[in-house]
Amino acid sequence: MQVYTYSEARQKLSSVLDKAESMGKVIIRRKDGRTFALIPEQTRRSPLDVPSIQATVSTEELVEIVRKERGRTRGWKRRV
Repeated sequence: MQVYTYSEARQKLSSVLDKAESMGKVIIRRKDGRTFALIPEQTRRSPLDVPSIQATVSTEELVEIVRKERGRTRGWKRRV
């Protein structure tokens, strides 16, 4: 954990914030001895929030693939 004086933190705020993000916590100490913790805020992202991909599959093809795979897992064959 990195400790900065108030003056250092004020002069190098950008690098202090980067350090807090990479290390998880940075301490800032004032002249009177009081200390303050700088901790990055947790982003509230969903585990389902994933980047999209570009695919050339039509909706009909995708539905057919899903139905085919579901049929395999349930143990029955799709009628053609």
